[in-house]
Amino acid sequence: MSKKRNNIIPYNPKLKEYARQLRNNSTLAEVLLWQKIKGKALGVEFHRQVPVYEFMVDFYCHKIQLAIEIDGSSHNTKYDYDCRRQNILETKGVECIRFEDIAVKKELFSVLLALESKVEQLIKHES
Repeated sequence: MSKKRNNIIPYNPKLKEYARQLRNNSTLAEVLLWQKIKGKALGVEFHRQVPVYEFMVDFYCHKIQLAIEIDGSSHNTKYDYDCRRQNILETKGVECIRFEDIAVKKELFSVLLALESKVEQLIKHES
């Protein structure tokens, strides 16, 4: 039985300006990954720094409701927050996939393989 996807996700409008600031100040890992996934490179369209409910996600695909998070050193002290946040998003139907900042920089091919696999899985689930 396929899960009905909702392409419209509500968000806190106060996050809109913050999203713009984050897009203008991307990390190296975000830039590297964006270069590989933009323009429907994986068969679906992703957006950068997207407000989703009360949270910001690094990349988001509305069609398959997939959030991609890149965890840099700032996440070392935010484990509990990240877990709670991901749980909230997942209970609302948003799938999450996380990659370490260093993995994106040093193992981009492996990151892309994992991401392609997740995208394919969600596309099949949608149909």
